[in-house]
Amino acid sequence: MALILNILWLLCGGVFMAAAWVLVAFVMAITIIGLPWFVAAMNMARLSLLPFGHEVVNREIVSGEKDIGTGPLGVIGNIIWFLFGGIWLVLGHLCWAVALSLTVIGLPFAFQHLKLAGLALAPIGKIVISLNDIPKARY
Repeated sequence: MALILNILWLLCGGVFMAAAWVLVAFVMAITIIGLPWFVAAMNMARLSLLPFGHEVVNREIVSGEKDIGTGPLGVIGNIIWFLFGGIWLVLGHLCWAVALSLTVIGLPFAFQHLKLAGLALAPIGKIVISLNDIPKARY
């Protein structure tokens, strides 16, 4: 099911927004101090290209310990990210969400764009995991 949704997603703004994430990532990479944002933006570009079957979680939950991106420096990094790159990605995802919400078929994709818009606010300290990697609960 995730494969079908990902193929439809590509037609519903996925390609354009993934390209926008890559563009912002390369703008960040032009400066040496923007390299941490480059890595985060490239991870999110990959998620923006094929979001179904993946989930974004806080890195602290996965690793079990704090690191630079999940502590106070991560908060500062996310503020800088939002001011220089995140705002444009948020607006792009919101525009796609509004356009897709006009049809019933587009609603799941609109919700996905809203999730990615929230992620564009603060991607530092997050990690993308595959839902196939999560162990199934046994009852």
